[in-house]
Amino acid sequence: MKRLIPKKLYIPFTYKVMIPYLILVLLTDLLIGYISYTMLIQSRTEMAETNIRTAMKQAKSNIEYQMDEIQRMSNTLFTSLTFQNALQFEGDELGVMLKMKDDIIPQMKAPLQLYGNNIRLVLYTVNESMLEVPGDNMATPIHRRDYYVLSHHSIENSEWYKAIAGANQDNLWLQIDTDQQHNNISHFRKLVSSSGLSSTIGYVRVTARFDELLGNFDAFPIEQGMSLRLIDTALDSVLYERGTIDEQASESAYLSVREQIAGTSFVIESLVPQSYLNKDASRMQRAIGTVCLISFLVMAFIGFIVARVSGKKMKRIVTLVQSFQEGNFHKRIGFTGNDEFVHIADSFNKMAISIQDLIKNVYVQGLQKKQAELDVLQAQISPHFLYNTLSTIGSLANLGEVDKVTRMVKALSKFYRLTLNGGNAYISLEEELEQVEAYLDIQRVKYADSFKVYFDIEPDIVQETVIKLILQPFVENIFKHAWFGESIAIRITGRRLDNRIELKIIDNGIGMRPETLKKMLFNTTESDGYGLKNVEERIKLRYGSDFGIRIGSIYGAGTTVQILLPLDNEEIRQE
Repeated sequence: MKRLIPKKLYIPFTYKVMIPYLILVLLTDLLIGYISYTMLIQSRTEMAETNIRTAMKQAKSNIEYQMDEIQRMSNTLFTSLTFQNALQFEGDELGVMLKMKDDIIPQMKAPLQLYGNNIRLVLYTVNESMLEVPGDNMATPIHRRDYYVLSHHSIENSEWYKAIAGANQDNLWLQIDTDQQHNNISHFRKLVSSSGLSSTIGYVRVTARFDELLGNFDAFPIEQGMSLRLIDTALDSVLYERGTIDEQASESAYLSVREQIAGTSFVIESLVPQSYLNKDASRMQRAIGTVCLISFLVMAFIGFIVARVSGKKMKRIVTLVQSFQEGNFHKRIGFTGNDEFVHIADSFNKMAISIQDLIKNVYVQGLQKKQAELDVLQAQISPHFLYNTLSTIGSLANLGEVDKVTRMVKALSKFYRLTLNGGNAYISLEEELEQVEAYLDIQRVKYADSFKVYFDIEPDIVQETVIKLILQPFVENIFKHAWFGESIAIRITGRRLDNRIELKIIDNGIGMRPETLKKMLFNTTESDGYGLKNVEERIKLRYGSDFGIRIGSIYGAGTTVQILLPLDNEEIRQE
């Protein structure tokens, strides 16, 4: 069998002359395109980063301004003596009501009217005589400016209040109650009496919305994958987030821009995807790529025309050489003029004549020798099996076993009909299996069905053509050498492995020792058969050294014979 050699890429010589030039043009185009694209990406990234940083500074200024306003609001209440005295007033209900109406409520409503955004101002009083002024439900989102006067008992059992009181903290920005749920933040501080006792007379809580603290979001393209977050670095937690990011993406997929909020542990962070930074550059990338591609194609077309015109004669020579490779040795080349191509043509014609002579003197003789070797191997089949079978038939006839004689004669006739096969060396796998079945029918009469045979052949390979007598010798060998008990089981399998056919003969007989297996493989003159090495040589002569048989055996456990054949053989197609 011919070895499959990968076909080398054919490039005409005139084209090879153009290749270095085209490579130079391609490298130049790629270099120019890469530099242009890189500069554009860098410029776009710097511009986008500058815009984002400007927007971040604006958001930072806005939140600092809003927080300062809220801080001044609480400072006003903290430093107002009138407000402090009113919180500490104790009297009848009418007096308390008048105090709240004249000194508490006005000082709470005044900063609310001056503050532009929607907030909630809550006063928690320690004075038990103070009346409560409820506002909107604090568990709902903030939709307007509102104020509350509540008793400190409403918060003294909450976890956040216990944590603040336990740590003796004051003047804090934090998220409490439903702030996180509604994206709010609260400023919380104690009100201390200035009478000298420094006792706590109440608490002020101002709750604002994050989106109003941060201001306008138009400068942040949230819909294009950007994310804006407010992070508390002290707690390492995200207080507010606008937009979403891909958690599976790497850190390099986003540009991170941060701004620290003065006087707090808060940081504004903006995560900008690289796809947003590079979105404008993609158009220029396509334009640069198109220009470079057109330039390269134009130069390649020019080179192709030049190579085609100058290499016409050489291409004709190559075409005729290829026809020689296909077995056509009758074509000749005729060039006019007196140049190198004419000399090449003359030499080529002389070579063609020499090749034809070599085919007659060497190749045909080689084929005849190969066929003679195959015929010799085929002729090595010993008539010993025939003698034994005929002897068995004679014994059965003497005993009057007419049915068994008939079965054996029919099986023997079918066996040798398939063996002779009209002188053809090839047979279908289906017929090869029929031959094995005919041999087994003879053995069933002799051994009274004391063995079992199982076939497992893939249907799509049964019509494939193989050389004859490749399975029966191994089945016969099982009856001669492997059987050691009262019965034996044989399994014959066949399947397709890519471009090969794998056949296996498996038995559970006595098996073979390594030295016995070696002797069987290399002995071609056995007295009771024609040797397993005979099958190996016939396969290799027909198909090549890549195919053949392999035998594996374990003494006391059984033997497996593997036969590898080509699925599509050129020699079979030709015959």
